[in-house]
Amino acid sequence: MKLLLPAILVGSLLLQSCSTSTDSAVLESNTPALSEYFDSSGKDDQLSGGVKMVKINTPSGEFDVWTKRVGYNPSMKVLLLHGGPGGTHEGFECFDSYLPKEGIEYYYYDQLGSHYSAQPNDTSLWNIPRFVEEVEQVRKALNLDKDNFYLLGHSWGGILAMEYALKHQDKLKGLIISNMMSSIPAYNKYPDEVLGPQMDPKVLAELKQIESANDFSNPRYMELLMPNFYTKHALRMPLEQWPNPVNRMFSHMNQTVYVQMQGPSEFGIRGNASLKNWDRSGDLDLIKVPTLTIGGEHDTTDPEHMKWMAEQLPNGSYLYCPEGSHMAMYDDQKTYFAGFTTFIKKVDAERTATGNQQVHDL
Repeated sequence: MKLLLPAILVGSLLLQSCSTSTDSAVLESNTPALSEYFDSSGKDDQLSGGVKMVKINTPSGEFDVWTKRVGYNPSMKVLLLHGGPGGTHEGFECFDSYLPKEGIEYYYYDQLGSHYSAQPNDTSLWNIPRFVEEVEQVRKALNLDKDNFYLLGHSWGGILAMEYALKHQDKLKGLIISNMMSSIPAYNKYPDEVLGPQMDPKVLAELKQIESANDFSNPRYMELLMPNFYTKHALRMPLEQWPNPVNRMFSHMNQTVYVQMQGPSEFGIRGNASLKNWDRSGDLDLIKVPTLTIGGEHDTTDPEHMKWMAEQLPNGSYLYCPEGSHMAMYDDQKTYFAGFTTFIKKVDAERTATGNQQVHDL
């Protein structure tokens, strides 16, 4: 099933899914009362306010990673994979303004190497297969399964989410790929062919000169990038208005992990970066679970590519954020969360309706 979710149709699609393809009573029955949603009594993370340190096994030994549960819903649980690599869960903190009122349970999670988790000094750990195995161990520790487990990956987290789905989709109920393309070679073309030419030619020339000299520690590099690239394509707000969670995320970035996998350039993944040849475009048809791709008009990643991805996925849909950049959950917040929650609840209601029908048939 292919479904396009432009901003103007998000509300109507939610109503349509309630009144036609699914029973609205079923949809509402799967949203717990707030008293139940926020009740932590008897849960193993009650003492810590939802925080659980998960011990993971790696080729270099055991380490602790940080997770935090918000809310309770037995059929809708979302694990959030942050960007970077080497970023933190803090960039997702705006979810607190939207998901609780929708009754969706969600988990913040700092991947190994990130600020709230262990940060081993071992570069052999920063590779896709090991991160995929880490997510699987976290899933088990949090008791997530195919009847309730939605995985959302943003940016680098989107790469990780695709890789996880290709190996473990039998554990998933739904997948959300937020602001990430399925091909790094295609990702690299976008700033060269589209974003760069939008810049002042003098600014672009100076940035390219700094990059060609491999002079990324030059303060002039970020001095040029912040007003000419970040506030136009990463988060479309004046720097002084950037939300505190976003600023904390950037200040806590693990640069060792980031540079090894992403590289030092902000115009693509190049040089010796380990992700530079990553490409899963030819494997999208193998992901059978319901999947939502999200793209922003002003994104650092090509929104048309995210739309194309949804068309390749057997059960894909696309959410377009017309005011959004790479952090569309902030600069096109209402579109982002309306589409995201519509998708989660639609998948949940359809699964419930199918299960009820099977029971009725028996």
